[in-house]
Amino acid sequence: MPGEAFLFLFATVWAAVLLFVMVFFTIMFSDLECDYINPIDLCNKLNQFVLPEMLAHAFLFVLFLINGSWIAALINLPLMIFNVQKVTNNRHMFDATEIFRTLGQHKKECFIKLGFYLITFFYYLYRMIVALINEA
Repeated sequence: MPGEAFLFLFATVWAAVLLFVMVFFTIMFSDLECDYINPIDLCNKLNQFVLPEMLAHAFLFVLFLINGSWIAALINLPLMIFNVQKVTNNRHMFDATEIFRTLGQHKKECFIKLGFYLITFFYYLYRMIVALINEA
């Protein structure tokens, strides 16, 4: 399998994993709203996925830069900047004492990331198919 096709196959699988993580976040926020889970348990469950989600996205971004896939890197740049800004400002972890006050913001961010990963999933799938066709 050629390098570009393999890169976008990997990116497609990775985007699907990140998509499922965002679905999990959405379900957990919904459970908090309906009082099925308490804030401490929610934060404990979600905080273990926050940094791995950001690192996975950063890894994809670096792979696109190394491979020279400038359009894919440019598409991922805004979310990369957002994630770096959250980590540098120390706002990336969920706080059980403030979760109800900031729930609307977290849900909005989660839905935006969900949409972003959905769009990029299909873009990576398209680019993988194009790379395979060009090699054949």
